[in-house]
Amino acid sequence: MERYQEILNRINELARTAKERDLTPAELVERNELRQEYLKMFRASFKQQLMGIKVVDEQGNDVTPEKLKQAQKEEQDK
Repeated sequence: MERYQEILNRINELARTAKERDLTPAELVERNELRQEYLKMFRASFKQQLMGIKVVDEQGNDVTPEKLKQAQKEEQDK
């Protein structure tokens, strides 16, 4: 989580800088790399959350979509 915050802080810093002046070519490359790393971490976190979801209706029946159940099963088998 610490790396996640470091990336976010640096992206925000570059965004503030971009409002004041044009970013250097090196800063543009850094910003793009940080954005890609941030998205990779975000997607992994979101996937982890999805793998823990169970959908239940009002009667208490498991109505989790089959596609999600299959993905959860595949994740457990790894």
